[in-house]
Amino acid sequence: MKRVGWSSRIVFRYTLFQIPSLALLVVILLVVRRYIDLPQWFLWGFMLLWVAKDAILFPFVWRAYDRSQERSLHNMVGKKGVAQERLDPSGYIRIHGELWKAEVIDGAPPVEKGEPVRVQGIHGLVLLVQGESKGSEKD
Repeated sequence: MKRVGWSSRIVFRYTLFQIPSLALLVVILLVVRRYIDLPQWFLWGFMLLWVAKDAILFPFVWRAYDRSQERSLHNMVGKKGVAQERLDPSGYIRIHGELWKAEVIDGAPPVEKGEPVRVQGIHGLVLLVQGESKGSEKD
């Protein structure tokens, strides 16, 4: 199995998204410094802590900056789930322990709570599903 990790592109994208908050912090510190006499070391220390916070958080959030993961949502097509409530035409289903907003495709009958469904497509973050007969359960 291929292990996917950080790339320089992901680190660059994350860094670009952190620059506005750091710039805002600098502006706020400069404004506060006009009214309160803060030592220079405090300003630099606070900015260093801010950058350290971003560096510490990176391993936990880097997947959100990985554009190759956007395509993985389409891997849901064909997956089987279970309706958590009546889908007429929309509701929630559970697939692999995750709760997803789902909508019955046009022309398909409503799906009752507890019935199996199969994902037929995706519209944004809403899964388009169709009820599946209990005899054809394969995943």
